[in-house]
Amino acid sequence: MICSRAIAPKDRNFFLSLINQATTLSSLNQTHAQIIHHNLFNDQITITKLIQKLLHLNATSQAKLIFTKIDEPDLFLYNVLIKGFRKRPFDSLSVYNTLLQKTSLKPDNFTYSFLIAAFSGFPSSMSEKVGILLHGHAVVSGFGADVFVGSALVDIYMSFSRFTNAYKVFDGITEPDTVLWNTVISGLAKNCCFDKSLLVFRNMVKRTRQFDSTTLSVVLSGVAELQELRTGMMVQALGLKVGCHFNEHVLTGLVSLYSKCGDILTARCLFELIVKPDLIAYNSMISGFTCNNEAGLSVQLFRKLLLLGYKVSSSTMVGLIPVFYPFGHLDLTRAIHAFCVKSGIVFNSSVSTALTTVYSRLNEIEFARKLFDESPDKTLESWNAMISGYAQNGQTEMAISLFREMQKLDIRPNPVTITSILSACAQLGALGLGKWVHDLIKKECFESNIYVSTALIDMYTKCGSIEEARSLFDTMQEKNVVTWNAMISGYGLHGRGHEALMVFDEMLLSGVSPTGVTFLSILYACSHAGLVEEGERIFRSMVDDHGFKPKSEHYASMVDILGRAGKLENALEFITRMPIDPGPAEWGALLGACMIHKNANLARLASDRLFELDPENVGYHVLLSNIYSTNQNYSQAASLRQVVKKKNLAKTPGCTLIEVKGHPHVFTSSDQSHPQAKAIYAMLEKIMGRMKDAGYLAETDTALHDVEEEEKELMVKVHSEKLAIAFGLIMSKEGEEIRIIKNLRVCLDCHNFTKFVSRITERVIIVRDANRFHHFENGACSCGDYW
Repeated sequence: MICSRAIAPKDRNFFLSLINQATTLSSLNQTHAQIIHHNLFNDQITITKLIQKLLHLNATSQAKLIFTKIDEPDLFLYNVLIKGFRKRPFDSLSVYNTLLQKTSLKPDNFTYSFLIAAFSGFPSSMSEKVGILLHGHAVVSGFGADVFVGSALVDIYMSFSRFTNAYKVFDGITEPDTVLWNTVISGLAKNCCFDKSLLVFRNMVKRTRQFDSTTLSVVLSGVAELQELRTGMMVQALGLKVGCHFNEHVLTGLVSLYSKCGDILTARCLFELIVKPDLIAYNSMISGFTCNNEAGLSVQLFRKLLLLGYKVSSSTMVGLIPVFYPFGHLDLTRAIHAFCVKSGIVFNSSVSTALTTVYSRLNEIEFARKLFDESPDKTLESWNAMISGYAQNGQTEMAISLFREMQKLDIRPNPVTITSILSACAQLGALGLGKWVHDLIKKECFESNIYVSTALIDMYTKCGSIEEARSLFDTMQEKNVVTWNAMISGYGLHGRGHEALMVFDEMLLSGVSPTGVTFLSILYACSHAGLVEEGERIFRSMVDDHGFKPKSEHYASMVDILGRAGKLENALEFITRMPIDPGPAEWGALLGACMIHKNANLARLASDRLFELDPENVGYHVLLSNIYSTNQNYSQAASLRQVVKKKNLAKTPGCTLIEVKGHPHVFTSSDQSHPQAKAIYAMLEKIMGRMKDAGYLAETDTALHDVEEEEKELMVKVHSEKLAIAFGLIMSKEGEEIRIIKNLRVCLDCHNFTKFVSRITERVIIVRDANRFHHFENGACSCGDYW
């Protein structure tokens, strides 16, 4: 057993120096042997230093073994061991329990700060519960208002997105130091609450002038994400005022700011001001070149980094990996992947996550999943990347399935996870699942997160619940331009143009500046509500009052507004007078309007331009063929279908989805695969009979002309949306709403069919197609039969 004994200071200092100099476990073991040989193993100061070094070299088992042989370890040694087990939090907790149960020592503020910090890096519900328990212990022990314990508590609550708890801890500390302020600011930034982190920084500046270079670099990272260059320049001026401007970390933050705001020249100049740029600075510049699509400069700087002898880090590769995505360079992405394998960092969680993200964006979703499955250390960001990848590739059911798997493994989601899964729900039209996610948001206290709330609004609008979306919108205390855009877009999707205009006016009055997306959304809303004068006014205001230069999609929206209103000649004149060359978007909008108003002559003109600009787009061929069929020009329609067949142009197969009891059911035309197919077709026969008695006639104009009328009726009778509605009637109670989603534009016959069904069954039927929402009630549709 070891006991305390006084020794000559020179002996202690000699071995303390040897311990400090040891860089490998082998050399440290030699020093340990010499300590034993010289009978110095009984000096607690030397042994404490030895244990510290062993923990630093990750020799935790050896450190713990030596610790157990000490007769009466003091509190400092307990704290050393707890801090050293920061990557093994439950081992830290075991040491803490030993301290409480087997000694008379009392934990101090360092004990609690080290122990709480150990759990903040391991996101799980168990870690969260332990953190809350330790908070209670710290308060009972009298350290609830201690600044060191407070910093650790804020950090752990922020890591679990428990903002209210973090704020309470912070508010309970009378004199927060710079580290504590930095912890709050950094924690909010890590949770993507950049606006709030900036607000805390402003409060810090008001209350104390004790911010440092770390504060400014963290704030700049948040401002960079917000892309608020003016605010960033104010932070830069503040750095100049207090003498932090030329600090390498602040300059690195400024490089990131200017890069993400598109000013790559200034970013490069700031990078060159760094006297001895470290790897972090190089990484920031490489990432800056990447996000500004400067692939050549990004690769060039990466090569320079290698030539200078730097050992690239995971952050280097995370900055470089996305560089080839905008150009679709799959081969070069695989080359970078191979370099990561060779460098031994491919399974670093950040690198594998970046690769997963890029492969997903390059539509290599199976390769992304393989990489995800092979990753031994999956972080929350890894799960988020894979879920988001599935959602972006339209594989919404896989995204939801992976989210459920994540929950089974007790991995707690963060706001990024939630926004990705809400996006999947929105695409799928899964209102039931979306509401379940909303309940989870309340449970996790994510409601105050502006990105989560905006994603919820988007989900409710795209799942057909526009009233719930508006209710949520009205309760939000904080709204950014994306939130306003989501509400305007939602009203547009539902054909409620007047409400969209009212929200747009409210947005302007609140002082939020519109973006190009805002104007696109409001023009879309005017188009689907037939608001021609309002649309023209908005378009003029965009240019004259807000200084926006319209893009192709804005011009296409104006063509759509005029065309849907029947002003086809005006729409053509608008196209011919455009200051930029009209593309497929403008001519496609005109062709769609010709379909609505059955104008074959103008349709031929529009299609001639479209076949030149986008000859492989099968949709234009089908649309023109339908226009010919509607006008009974069957020979021309047949000729177009032959062209499609000859070119091997694949038409997107139609399908319709309906959610029943939280589970999606997908139908295709003439589908017989559903387990309840017999009952579905029987219900379809039943309601068709009632509809014919009520005056329904099948719309067969666009069906093949060379078959009998009876066969035409059979062809349109088994369209996917009719099967989905029949299934909905079977599975729902009398009077309940039915909601379905069609991946293509609803055909004329199915539109008429749904109007009749809504009348004879006294149901509200909500249909989302490729263009908009249709609310059917009492035999009428909200689109006014123009879609």
